[in-house]
Amino acid sequence: MNILMLTENDPAGMGIAFCQAINRTGEHTCRLITKQERYGIDFEKDLHLPDLDGSGLDEIEELLTSSDIFHFHILSDESMEIGPLRVRDYIRGKGLVNHHHGHPDFRANPGKYREKYRELNRRTLVSTPDLLKLLPEACWIPNVVPVNDPRFMPTGKQAKGKVRICQSPTKKELKNTSEFIAVVDELKGRYPHIECVVIENTVYDTCLSIKRSSDIHFDHMQGYYGVSSLESLSQGKPVIAGLDDWNIGHIQSFSGRTKLPWCIARSRVELRDTLSELIEDPGLRKTRGEEAREFMVNCWNEANVLGILMDVYATL
Repeated sequence: MNILMLTENDPAGMGIAFCQAINRTGEHTCRLITKQERYGIDFEKDLHLPDLDGSGLDEIEELLTSSDIFHFHILSDESMEIGPLRVRDYIRGKGLVNHHHGHPDFRANPGKYREKYRELNRRTLVSTPDLLKLLPEACWIPNVVPVNDPRFMPTGKQAKGKVRICQSPTKKELKNTSEFIAVVDELKGRYPHIECVVIENTVYDTCLSIKRSSDIHFDHMQGYYGVSSLESLSQGKPVIAGLDDWNIGHIQSFSGRTKLPWCIARSRVELRDTLSELIEDPGLRKTRGEEAREFMVNCWNEANVLGILMDVYATL
């Protein structure tokens, strides 16, 4: 199959991650078209409209013509315009699928999108299990992480001296960042050797490097998990998140594991207690980190994720 992914901006780098993962299989080809970049994170790109000249637009037109599947991310759909090209003009005979990643308008108006896809008889995907509550007809495709890429592998070093606790929120107001900082500040009285790092406005490779050199990672307490969780789990770090029972159940079903590697904290008190345990016990940090890495390698690998996606593609 020839797959073309289309999106205004790359959601948490998952467009390029899926594109590269599909191409690594050697069975299919995938390309990614993006029109803008948000947050200055500098994810890798494929066909990024601001960087293209006339020959680039010719290549895009050829892909629009020859691809078997159009995979739209976030809110993009066939109304998308790419320079002078209208995607709608190329959809005849294509398999079409829309992939949601938690955009605020989708979260606020799920009925609008459910009705739209019902009328179009369109297959839909979601990036995290919580979004199935908004779009029950969708298929959950776990986000993909290249666990064998050195940036996503453990350092193999045991921390000494300071204990660095980090978070990498895209939007602090949505990721319990103020509670996180307050709890760490409270704990500094007992543990003066801890360091809090909130990674913001940082290019992707630098962000991964900071996380890889940290000792504990906090995602958020919104009930689900972010790509940030998966990155740090792959790096072999203890990861704290407030997963709810709905998300836990879906992850257990996907992974085939009853015990999941996240350290669960759903409240400020639980966050404080969980951090205290990890700060006090280097052995516990090591064990939880090893469990995290093993889980990602054996359960959340590209083959398992892409198997679900390819099954969806086969139905289009």
